[in-house]
Amino acid sequence: MLSVVAIVLASYLVLRVVLPLRLPWPVRGGLAMLVYGLALHHRIVARFAGSMASPELPKLVLAALGTGFIALLLTAACVLVLDAATLAAWALRRRGALARLRGPWLRPGAALLALLLSAYGTWQAMVVPQVRQIDVATADLPPAFDGYRVLQLTDIHASRLLTGDWVAGVVAESNAQRPDLIVITGDLVDGSVTARADDVRPLADLRAPDGVVAITGNHEYYGDYRDWMAAFRAMGMAVLENTHVRVERDGAALTIAGVTDPVAERYGQAMPDLDAALAGADPQAPVVLLDHRPVEARGNARRGVVLQLSGHTHGGHIVGMDRLVARANGGFVSGLYPVEGMQLYVSNGAGLWPGFATRIGVPSEITVITLRRAAG
Repeated sequence: MLSVVAIVLASYLVLRVVLPLRLPWPVRGGLAMLVYGLALHHRIVARFAGSMASPELPKLVLAALGTGFIALLLTAACVLVLDAATLAAWALRRRGALARLRGPWLRPGAALLALLLSAYGTWQAMVVPQVRQIDVATADLPPAFDGYRVLQLTDIHASRLLTGDWVAGVVAESNAQRPDLIVITGDLVDGSVTARADDVRPLADLRAPDGVVAITGNHEYYGDYRDWMAAFRAMGMAVLENTHVRVERDGAALTIAGVTDPVAERYGQAMPDLDAALAGADPQAPVVLLDHRPVEARGNARRGVVLQLSGHTHGGHIVGMDRLVARANGGFVSGLYPVEGMQLYVSNGAGLWPGFATRIGVPSEITVITLRRAAG
């Protein structure tokens, strides 16, 4: 589907932007081929250099391809708006506006602006994220846990784009916050254990008094799922596959539960199962649920979960596009939501899949969540 949409948009841009340029035919032909190449670059890279989930190309090449692809999408959006305005001016017989909207360099200028904006988005996607501090009041929180600090990392996506040096920066910034507990809510990596060994190694240096607890996202299944589970555990993480752990403070306890990702069905692995995750849990201990996707939040709230931590959405990538991403995720895309008595926090994530690595108005984040006892 992505390829079909990209081809349609590329054809539209070739017809509306490239062919009308006052340039020699060979130049326009080369530009047209470039547009189609960017539209299909995911398939081309998957054929010759890795896979769709894990393109194995140098960082600068991935950044250039990603910038070009996002520029293509942004240009298409701009040209569609300009063409719609042109049609409206024609229908209303606004000759002055029509002449300006038909200017020969207006659409190429929009393409240049889209390229600059895309380059900014790629740069934002590759920076070490800033720390975001939030307070979350949860029902029935034991007094011993008032002020308890949970650091959430999600969607790290260690890859040839976000390499070991970047991951080390994320780890250093996380450890500097001195949280009580670190949780990772999926999509740690893109690629196989062998390919990403150096890139994920810094994750073994994450430190918190109550440890590091992780769950799977959809991307773990795209690259040797069982090998990754073993690798994460070897790095000292408690990986929850429909299970839970108990965290204690002064005789009180929290249940930290974690479920798998629905994409598991394609790979013959265990589907998410909250009943299994909570089996044997202390009924008096409030439940904090790690669920990569926010879409099941309402159902989880009805099961008595007081706080759900999720990722997956990347905050929607681009201001405006976040509304589309929210529709695919139960209406949740970024930030804190009250959901039927439960609190849901959806992080923008630390990193991004290399195939759509852009952030425009949607910054990455390392989230420090301070638990507070709800009034009353």
